[in-house]
Amino acid sequence: MRIKPRQHLLDIWRATARNSFDGGEWSWGTWGGLSSVADAERLLCLMYPATEIPGFRLDTPDLTQDDVERALGGAGGRTEIPAILIRAVADFMSAHTGADGRPTFAGGHYFAPEDLGRELTAEQREVEVVDSYSMSVTLCLATLGFLKAYETKTGRRDVLHLIAELKSACSKRLTAAMVGLLRSFTVEVFDEGSPQGRTLCELLGQGELPPRLVPQTFQRRFGALRTTLRESLFLGIDVQEALCDEGRLFECGWAWSLVQDAPSVEVHADIGKQPQGIAAPVPHLYFTVVALDGIQDLFSDRTLTLGLLDGEQQKLAEALRLRWEITQQYWSGIARFTDERWPLEDIPWRTTGQQRESAYFSLSVAAILVQDLERRRATDEDLTRTVAVMERLADRGRITTRMTRGDTALALHRPGVALPLDGSEALGPSMRWTMTDFSAQLLKRTVQLCTLSQNLPAYDRLVRLAEHVFEHLWQRRTAGGEGSGLWDDVQAVYPEAPHGEDHPSWAVTERVTECMVAAHHLYRRNPIRSAELTTLAGAALSEATHLLGREQLQAEPAAGGERGRALKRAEVALRRAGQILDEQPATAYALTLPVLNDLDALAQARHDAQGA
Repeated sequence: MRIKPRQHLLDIWRATARNSFDGGEWSWGTWGGLSSVADAERLLCLMYPATEIPGFRLDTPDLTQDDVERALGGAGGRTEIPAILIRAVADFMSAHTGADGRPTFAGGHYFAPEDLGRELTAEQREVEVVDSYSMSVTLCLATLGFLKAYETKTGRRDVLHLIAELKSACSKRLTAAMVGLLRSFTVEVFDEGSPQGRTLCELLGQGELPPRLVPQTFQRRFGALRTTLRESLFLGIDVQEALCDEGRLFECGWAWSLVQDAPSVEVHADIGKQPQGIAAPVPHLYFTVVALDGIQDLFSDRTLTLGLLDGEQQKLAEALRLRWEITQQYWSGIARFTDERWPLEDIPWRTTGQQRESAYFSLSVAAILVQDLERRRATDEDLTRTVAVMERLADRGRITTRMTRGDTALALHRPGVALPLDGSEALGPSMRWTMTDFSAQLLKRTVQLCTLSQNLPAYDRLVRLAEHVFEHLWQRRTAGGEGSGLWDDVQAVYPEAPHGEDHPSWAVTERVTECMVAAHHLYRRNPIRSAELTTLAGAALSEATHLLGREQLQAEPAAGGERGRALKRAEVALRRAGQILDEQPATAYALTLPVLNDLDALAQARHDAQGA
């Protein structure tokens, strides 16, 4: 199934409109307001494409395209849609702001008890989560850019007043989310003889390095990062002292929430009292990937061009960027620790802290590696080996191969991979977080790799894989009832899967939306150049240009004659072929071949006429 990002995004928007608009007004439905994460994901299904893709713009009604307006028909016409979206985001800001005026980032119904026989306390449902911080960063930046454009296009006083209030609320929530991300970053230091140390050494050695050499190689590889962590970041006195011992190992990344004893971040903005953290200071791969995705939006071209950050937010963004770079370098180095066999190629990945194995964790490490390959110039070897990992993960998830009876891979999709949230037991029953977006994450990272590839064989493999994964995902849309056209009906692909929740999965729907935006950016790029085809097209163009010149030496054709029109067509075609030769050699070659045929026909006709 070919990925057609525009058509598929319009389908997603139609389904979102059916499930979110009622009588021309935004409707949250039964599940709205119960999780800041789910509500942000729902809004981003519309706001993210509307601010990332020019053809989906809604902030300038005169530029809203007809098919986009029709897709959101339940919201009204192109002049009403922006105001309705603004009110929906304003409702979100109000619903997820505490009585003291402080933005809240509760996980809500996304949290579940580890012991299904117990109930979580209301206090536990209100615990903040890294997912919400990251989604809020993306949503606030999208909204601020949207408001910046729309406020110049409307003269309605009530809307302008709402815009002013929403800009203030977005900026406040953005600052609070950035502070939350800073206070959720952590470094865990442990001895090589500890359970974490033994697991990490086994993973890194891959049977190539003697156990005693793994810690030494680790210190040599990550010595500079250790120094940066120790000298450039304040992580609490215990961690700073532990990092000074170069004989110990460490991991860095994001915990699931605010870390226990995380120091407050000094800011001048009024974001309310910064709550105490409860999360154990242990990095989680899933939450690390989520945090890295959100932080990246802080220094995107759009954010910088529109000037969406104030002075204080720019300082916070720089602090987050340092953590973003350190984390990418660390996990990218871990993933490729040994040359003969990467630890990443040893699927499934085993986490050091909780000693859990899953292909989902392998995908999380691969996602960080993909981000790191985006940041620096990827080598052909890096890309080829990463492509192979993605193909194996698709196979492990039974996306490109069939599911067998009793196959344990089914759990990747439903019920999903459960992640215990260490520290949550301080407020009640132990909590867990379940990841059900394996397929969507695999598609997103595959498309991102496509944008990096300059190697035709690797690119073709990635495109085929992306199309397989997308077809699998597209079949999982809900066929009817609540959530019609949205995700996630796993039973449509795997009939033996257990029943899921009755409401739409905004998590999976939002991830698929991100994939379509990424696919849009992919197709906006120039196609990959083939050196061999460039040489061939250049030779054909050179020959055709020379033959055209020879043909033009002949007597001038009669005005309006067929020979004159043929020469004019040839001249235009060769001029165009010369213009695009470097970027599109195959197209240039295709333009040149008919000209060669036409010129040969003219020469042959003249030869025959002279012979007669």
